[in-house]
Amino acid sequence: MELGQLLMTPLTLAPILAHAGIDPLDAIAIRHAYSREHDGIHADSTDEEILAYTRDQTSDRRFFPAVPPRFWIVFIKEGGDQARLWAVLENRGQVSDNGSRRTFDLVETDHLADLRERLVVGWRSPRSFWMHASTAAPYPVVSIADAQPVPFPGFDRLILEHPQLQAVMREHRYAAWRTALASVVGIYLITDTRDGRHYVGKADGKESIRQRWNAYATNGHGGNRDLIGRDPESFRFSLLRVFDPSTPTEEINAAESHFKGALDSRTHGLNAN
Repeated sequence: MELGQLLMTPLTLAPILAHAGIDPLDAIAIRHAYSREHDGIHADSTDEEILAYTRDQTSDRRFFPAVPPRFWIVFIKEGGDQARLWAVLENRGQVSDNGSRRTFDLVETDHLADLRERLVVGWRSPRSFWMHASTAAPYPVVSIADAQPVPFPGFDRLILEHPQLQAVMREHRYAAWRTALASVVGIYLITDTRDGRHYVGKADGKESIRQRWNAYATNGHGGNRDLIGRDPESFRFSLLRVFDPSTPTEEINAAESHFKGALDSRTHGLNAN
C-alpha cells in the first residue's frame, strides 16, 4: 500500500483495542442512551450511577449474553449515530439473578483511560445497545477530542492516590495542577492505606512539590529507603503545609519536624529520623 493510500485509510476502533491489549473476542461494546425514565441515566448522572446502571442487566438471554465476556467497553450515545467512550470495565462474574434482572460484579480498568470522554466512534447499529467487540472493531473513529482541563482544587483539598498522582504528572488535562505544584515548596504526607502508617516528607530549596512528587509518580518511593519495598498502589498523597520558595530552609525544617511529631511518624510511622 502506498503512503497516500495509507493516510486515506480511516482510523477504526480495531487498532485502538489492539494497542490497549483488549481481545475483541473477549469483549462486548455497550452504548447507553441518556433517559429521564425510571432507572435510566441522564446527562447529570455520576460515574457511580452509570456503573450501577451497567451492572444491572436483563435476565432474558435473548437480549443480553448468557455468559458475558471479561471486558465491557462502555460508550454513551452522542449526536445520533455517534458514541463517546465512558470506560472499560472488567466483568468478574454474575452475583445475582432474581429472574428478571441480573447483577454483575464490574470494576473499572485502566484500559483506554487516556481516551475516556475523548474517543468518539460512529455507532452503525442504532437499535443495538450492545454487540460483540469484534462487530464494533471496524467502526470508524469520528474524533479524539482534547482532554478537558481539570480545575486545580487548592492545596488544602489535595488528596491523591498513586494512580491519580501519575495522571497529574503526565496528562495534559492536569497542566494547571503541575503549574500550581511547581510554584511551592513545603511539607507533604504519604499514608500507606494498607496499615495506616505515615511518612512525612519535604520539598525545599530548588526542589518544588511538583519535582518531589514526580519522583514518586515515576518509581513509587522517591528514593526514600523507608518506602522501598512497599506497594505504591496503596499510597495516598496530601499536603500538610506549603511555603513560598523563598522561605528559609530552617523554617521548613521546623515545620517538617513538627508534623513528624504530631503524626508520630518516627515511632509508629515510616520516618526513620
